[in-house]
Amino acid sequence: MADPIVPCTGPSDAIPRYQSDGASGADLCAHLDEELTLAPGARALIPTGLRLEIPQGLEGQVRPRSGLAARSGVTVLNAPGTIDSDYRGEVKVVLVNLGQEPFTIRHGERIAQLVICPVVRAAFQQKTSIGNTVRGSGGFGSTGL
Repeated sequence: MADPIVPCTGPSDAIPRYQSDGASGADLCAHLDEELTLAPGARALIPTGLRLEIPQGLEGQVRPRSGLAARSGVTVLNAPGTIDSDYRGEVKVVLVNLGQEPFTIRHGERIAQLVICPVVRAAFQQKTSIGNTVRGSGGFGSTGL
């Protein structure tokens, strides 16, 4: 399968970039007029200056950067965030500081990664009952630790 073309608008420093040949995610960068400091426990909607035209049948998934999470405790709050193919507004990232120290975000800093994935749409049917399984209605932790 050929790589999908995803047209982008925004400044050249906002265009997502893969950092290695094997990278699944392209980095999203903060597009800020001034630094923003997230206190421990705080969250903020960070603009990227980027608008995408994702082809129908695909979605964008906004995911945390593992190094940022491991070093600073800063992560994407609604991970993975979804960018639908019909969305044309600016991509923004909800960051939260789960660390112990304030974290400062600067213009151009890599804050998240974007993965483009295929989408399968289901046809939902209302029924009076559904089939049984060994697990049944067992919820969180029902299959063990």
